[in-house]
Amino acid sequence: MFVATLAVAAGGCGKVGELKAKKALKDANQAYQAQDYKKAAELYEETIQAAPDTEEAHQAYFYLGNSYDNLYKPGKKGEPENDALLQKAVDNYQKAADTLSTSSAEADKKLGKLSYQYLAASYGPDKLNDPGKEEPIVQKMIQLEPNDPTNYFALAKIYEDAGAYDQAEQVYLKAKEMRPNDPDVYSRLAGFYNRQGEFEKTIAAFEEGAAKDPKNPEAHFIIATYYWDDAQKNFRLTPDQKKDHIQKGLAEVDKALQIKPDYVDALVYKGLLLRLQALMEKDPAKQQALLKEAVSLHDKAEELRKQKTAGVTK
Repeated sequence: MFVATLAVAAGGCGKVGELKAKKALKDANQAYQAQDYKKAAELYEETIQAAPDTEEAHQAYFYLGNSYDNLYKPGKKGEPENDALLQKAVDNYQKAADTLSTSSAEADKKLGKLSYQYLAASYGPDKLNDPGKEEPIVQKMIQLEPNDPTNYFALAKIYEDAGAYDQAEQVYLKAKEMRPNDPDVYSRLAGFYNRQGEFEKTIAAFEEGAAKDPKNPEAHFIIATYYWDDAQKNFRLTPDQKKDHIQKGLAEVDKALQIKPDYVDALVYKGLLLRLQALMEKDPAKQQALLKEAVSLHDKAEELRKQKTAGVTK
């Protein structure tokens, strides 16, 4: 009888704790929504203390971490009390990630993913600046969601910022392997090659992306801008290479205009490419014809701009 009484009492205490946790969580969420992060943090702490092994507590870990994260001031970095807030944020993001990322509930899994993202950001250059700790977190995110390219981009950035360019390239290529039909993957890869000064690889990546998105005029327009920029600024190009850049740029901008004839920026860049071509033309008549066409394209672009502006203001 005594044992049974104890069991009932223990069960009652558990229920009281859960009810207290639910009430504290509700109040904490209200404070959080009102951006009163100090009060929210206190109430999320109460939630966890009242019922540490409940769903409410597991969810509270993320919002507690984020409350401390919002209380942290980057401009006061180095001040012990302020730095302690960021460490509390990290600790609670980690707990949230550990408990929620493997949950069977979709909402909890989503919150667990967000916990990893915020945890990784806490170790980023704007906060703790510890890529050694950020890298394994992003690796874990890739393991949990191998088809999400954003995690690969985050990992590649860590390697690139550290000067590990070969590793960064391999991560971008892995993203391409996992998402071969995603045009954004090719744009990211092209951006990486461009930062490394690899013009041919940059163009090749953009062309692959354009092939995956054939009805997108911007894909061809971007390639044209890169040809124009390199033809204008790269003084190591031979005259024949420069001419080749101009012709390829014109071919790409024409593809963009075939898809979207009123593409203002494409008209502008076609005119710029024609001006470059005119500078290299030795026949005065052909040179004047190219310049005349460039002016005509400029005027057409301006007229389209006016029409669109008038349409917006009506």
